[in-house]
Amino acid sequence: MTFGFAPSATASTSRPLIPAGASDRLARMLMPAQWAAAGIPLLRDPREVVSALHALHRPTASTAVVAVLDRDERVCASASFARGTASADGWVHRNALLAQLRRVVPHDLRRRSPTRTAVLLHCRDGEGRWTEEDGAWMWGLRDACTLHGLRCGAYITLTGSGWQVLGEDRSGRRPCVGPASSAQADEGSWELPAARGAVRAG
Repeated sequence: MTFGFAPSATASTSRPLIPAGASDRLARMLMPAQWAAAGIPLLRDPREVVSALHALHRPTASTAVVAVLDRDERVCASASFARGTASADGWVHRNALLAQLRRVVPHDLRRRSPTRTAVLLHCRDGEGRWTEEDGAWMWGLRDACTLHGLRCGAYITLTGSGWQVLGEDRSGRRPCVGPASSAQADEGSWELPAARGAVRAG
């Protein structure tokens, strides 16, 4: 004979319902404190990086720009793409970022430690403060870097009021992003070969 306690009707109705898969989605999101504790390397001059990516891609508020920086924090490859529907699942963003990284730069998985750093410029409407979607992009960036043999770098939001490096207290009013156009943002990628100047690919 076994004994137990059946949950009361009150207890079962007062407990919030969690949609199927919601716990997995929440696990694929980084809170600001988790991002700060991850030891993400600081950019020496974030304004220079943001300005360079803005000049290369002219992103709208519906665009994401992933860039790979060399040891001297120069942009050696970058890709811009339409963000699509807003999502708070890092798995979706990880796959999108990994696909773009594979287009513009070979992986560094054979190296003992990463020598290049990937950063993400997330262009959107609203304020620059952290949102759940940002947390999903952070998780996606970190995981994509691991799978491509890169060091995970800064996560930067670009809005109509300027840019902000999340997890740091650095921001600026210029450059900023204009409203998203009705047409889908053009995808583009840039690669900087060792012996040549900037080349547009694709």
